[in-house]
Amino acid sequence: MGKTSSTQKVESNLISRLSDNVKEASQFDPGVFEKFNVKRGLRNADHTGVLVGLTNIGDVVGYEKEGDKLIPVDGKLIYRGIDVEDLVKGALSQKRHGYDEVVYLLLSGKLPNKSEMNDFMSHMGNLRELPDNFANNIILNLKGPDIMNILARSVLGLYALDENAEDTSVENIVEQSLNLIAKFPTIIAYAYHTMRHAYQGKTLSLRHPNPELSTAENFLLMLKGQGKYTSLEADILDLSLILHAEHGGGNNSTFTIRVTSSTGTDTYSAIASAISSLKGPLHGGANHEVLGMMENVKHNVKNWGSEKEVTDYLYKILNKKAYDHSGKIYGIGHAVYTISDPRAILLKKQARELAIEKDRLDEFELYSMIENLAPKIFYEYKGDKVAKRVCANVDFYSGFVYNCIGIREAAYTPLFAMSRIAGWCAHRLEELTFDSKRIIRPAYKNVFPRQEYVPVKNRK
Repeated sequence: MGKTSSTQKVESNLISRLSDNVKEASQFDPGVFEKFNVKRGLRNADHTGVLVGLTNIGDVVGYEKEGDKLIPVDGKLIYRGIDVEDLVKGALSQKRHGYDEVVYLLLSGKLPNKSEMNDFMSHMGNLRELPDNFANNIILNLKGPDIMNILARSVLGLYALDENAEDTSVENIVEQSLNLIAKFPTIIAYAYHTMRHAYQGKTLSLRHPNPELSTAENFLLMLKGQGKYTSLEADILDLSLILHAEHGGGNNSTFTIRVTSSTGTDTYSAIASAISSLKGPLHGGANHEVLGMMENVKHNVKNWGSEKEVTDYLYKILNKKAYDHSGKIYGIGHAVYTISDPRAILLKKQARELAIEKDRLDEFELYSMIENLAPKIFYEYKGDKVAKRVCANVDFYSGFVYNCIGIREAAYTPLFAMSRIAGWCAHRLEELTFDSKRIIRPAYKNVFPRQEYVPVKNRK
């Protein structure tokens, strides 16, 4: 039986009243944070992250500290002591894909020799297929409008099929990690097609993964079909996977998995928590915003080659008079990188080659112009006493790259997860293999004023 209009009105009033109470009860005097020296967002006053742990896995370098001063330096991203630029150059020079060896490196701390790499690739290839009826029961039948939610649900579904799901021995977590890393591309590709079929009326095409292909090639095969992607598309997707595989322990989703893992929970719950974190637009949605902003720029700037026209429009964006009126130039600036984001530099080079292949070089040149102009404009707009050094981050080009490949925006954040699960699993293993385990438990200071208990009959 449906709800009556009077019941609906009572419920609506109840929710509205509770919402108002929540808003009132959640307010703080900003001065209280300073009074108790609270590091909001685990950030110091100079916006650097509060040091809360140690790791052997990844390092993100964007500045050096000299006393109380931050000195901007060229950005570096280090995986297990190896510069990511060297990992990329090594794979490119040998004309092969490098993401799979990066997975091995992040998990084990060492690069595999040829025999180890062959065994690893063969093992991962055999793990890519989903269990019988899994796609029907967990993905197709339940479906859903967001791939990240389907991904999290699928991970928790795999828990039910694992006879050793609660075993937190290193050997078992390694086995679970490899299984999830191998299956993520299949789950995401199937969820992508299911979502488009259910909500956009597109043809449903579920293709089996090929155990002989790399992670990047496999994903494009399942997404687009045999012969419907180019070698350059596969190469640049592999590059993107390498660049997103790890970013230190301080990013939100990786910190989330360290927090949940510190409780001793199972691998599937921990990975699902990281997926939930990454789904948030402040973490995983930046390339969506860049793509939207750039479409707006392309529509409103008549001459894409005019620095003056582009500069004037960027000032409108900063002045909250254009695009979404947020005052943000999306894709410019990063919490750590200052002079440069090494991921953006590496991705930009291949993005240009892809733009040429897709006859979109004029659009790429517009991106490049904005990358060069935006930091100077930002600095002039904010003033030298307020502005910090900013640069284009990897999200500035990643959305453009995916768009050129023909991947829809719904898959952008899932692609991020498909790559970052390597780092997540490495950090989970590290968190659980410390000699002295300790649950992560930060402190919160309660500042709500004391009040007396009032009997119900006397309450207003």
